[in-house]
Amino acid sequence: MDISIQYTFLPHTDPEASLAFYRDTLGFEVRNDVGYEQMRWITVGPTGQPETSIVLTPPTPDPGTTDDERRTVAEMMAKGTYASIVLSTTDVDGAFEQVAATGAEVAQEPIDQPYGVRDCAFRDPAGNMVRIQQPN
Repeated sequence: MDISIQYTFLPHTDPEASLAFYRDTLGFEVRNDVGYEQMRWITVGPTGQPETSIVLTPPTPDPGTTDDERRTVAEMMAKGTYASIVLSTTDVDGAFEQVAATGAEVAQEPIDQPYGVRDCAFRDPAGNMVRIQQPN
């Protein structure tokens, strides 16, 4: 079986702030930017990897989502427990310095983990956890 990851979805609360983080801070390219009514979906991805994309999406676009569900999602996003992504690099310390220099919210400075990686973490403008790892 030949399976790969094509898209993953992360919610945003401010499309312009999320776009700036993923495009300007992480250096991802914008692949698509679609608006519908007051909602906006922005597809970004790492340069040179057109087969892998992140879709920045409204957190609860489904009209069947209840008010209680919307509140729960908003609360989890605010705490940073709703969504996350793990990125990979060959130089986590260099990546950390570059991202931190932009003023991004640092969640964890680079450390060696007992499971064989050195990693760091940031929160994107919507509160999503963005981990960057380097294999030891």
